[in-house]
Amino acid sequence: MASSRASSTATKAKAPDDLVAPVVKKPHIYYGSLEEKERERLAKGESGILGKEGLKAGIEAGNINITSGEVFEIEEHISERQAEVLAEFERRKRARQINVSTDDSEVKACLRALGEPITLFGEGPAERRERLRNILSVVGTDALKKTKKDDEKSKKSKEEYQQTWYHEGPNSLKVARLWIANYSLPRAMKRLEEARLHKEIPETTRTSQMQELHKSLRSLNNFCSQIGDDRPISYCHFSPDSRMLATACWSGLCKLWSVPDCSLLHTLRGHNTNVGAIVFHPKSTVSLDQKDVNLASCAADGSVKLWSLDSDEPVADIEGHTVRVARVMWHPSGRFLGTTCYDRSWRLWDLEAQEEILHQEGHSMGVYDIAFHQDGSLAGTGGLDAFGRVWDLRTGRCIMFLEGHLKEIYGINFSPNGYHIATGSGDNTCKVWDLRQRRCVYTIPAHQNLVTGVKFEPIHGDFLLTGAYDNTAKIWTHPGWSPLKTLAGHEGKVMGLDISSDGQLIATCSYDRTFKLWMAE
Repeated sequence: MASSRASSTATKAKAPDDLVAPVVKKPHIYYGSLEEKERERLAKGESGILGKEGLKAGIEAGNINITSGEVFEIEEHISERQAEVLAEFERRKRARQINVSTDDSEVKACLRALGEPITLFGEGPAERRERLRNILSVVGTDALKKTKKDDEKSKKSKEEYQQTWYHEGPNSLKVARLWIANYSLPRAMKRLEEARLHKEIPETTRTSQMQELHKSLRSLNNFCSQIGDDRPISYCHFSPDSRMLATACWSGLCKLWSVPDCSLLHTLRGHNTNVGAIVFHPKSTVSLDQKDVNLASCAADGSVKLWSLDSDEPVADIEGHTVRVARVMWHPSGRFLGTTCYDRSWRLWDLEAQEEILHQEGHSMGVYDIAFHQDGSLAGTGGLDAFGRVWDLRTGRCIMFLEGHLKEIYGINFSPNGYHIATGSGDNTCKVWDLRQRRCVYTIPAHQNLVTGVKFEPIHGDFLLTGAYDNTAKIWTHPGWSPLKTLAGHEGKVMGLDISSDGQLIATCSYDRTFKLWMAE
């Protein structure tokens, strides 16, 4: 019993030592860098934090990545999709800040200026406005300003190009302008006085006279046809006394024929190539001597020749043109001669001073025909650029621009009433222009081919004559511009026409080498 108690007492005595809790080692907390501690451990020979074994284990575990020193810039390698999304957000932000006009016409104009289609299929004004806003958010609003500036510059350059420039001319031109003014003003007064007297005639009398004229014109017939040469005849012109007819031919010959029997009087030899026109001096066969200059002609080689009635050779040559001269025309005074040239200009020559006084530009292509106003104050030119111009010879200004033909203008003529101009064109039409209104008042769908010439009746302008490449010449009423008579008979293109000064005879010449005279029965 005693031994058992003693053993139990001994166990009770030892129990407190076994029940004591082990001391927990608190980890060391270091503040700052571990560099000094590492150095101490390495100096004692202990392995550092990154010992060889630990380093090897870390690499094998994939926790430590050993590279060749390359640097990976995250910002430069953002995915393309991310960049696109960012750009789209930026674009939408800019689009919200752009102000676009609510006027649909302005929106269309802006789209056109940017080179975009002004409308898409099924697109309404709201969608169009949104499309413009999106385009501007991409190209920037400055692009629209730039296009507007470019448009303004181009408009200015066009205006400058179309602007008429005036240059200082010689003193002889000033003298000629003054002379033309003094010559034309009394004639204008006389013309206006005759118009007043004509207006005082009762309406019934005027109507009956017009009906009689129309009746006689409808009875026009070909009473004489003559073979003029072995080459096409390009031009014909009556003498002021209506007793002679001059013809120009592509053979280089000019011929004078008696009227009305059409017998050959003279053959004028001097040109070496196609003759474009030959015209009588306004006073020839009336008050001018036969030895004086009675005719003028021009040719495709640029030559212009003057002729008398008593010689078959030219009296003088007008030198200065180097390219084709299409037409030549006398001023009503007979002192000046106008020539049209394929060098885009026309010229005025003073035959008394024997010099060129005006070299007028203004057409963008060759100038084909020229006509002078009955008063002598104006000149009209028709060009291969499809435009006509009316020039005031007293000031040098272009007072009217004839715009409307679709093709070249081959003929131009002033009406004796003083305010109507007719032009014939390659677009098969004849247009009538009013100087007072400065516009085209009527377009005659005259022929089925290009119109080669137009001519008003020379006394009162009671009718208009046109000729064309459809082998016919036609007569039209004035006013009204309705067809009266078609002069058919030529087998080739009608290349020239004229009306005698007394209004009784009409002459036409053709590519078929003949000329014909037409007279009322």
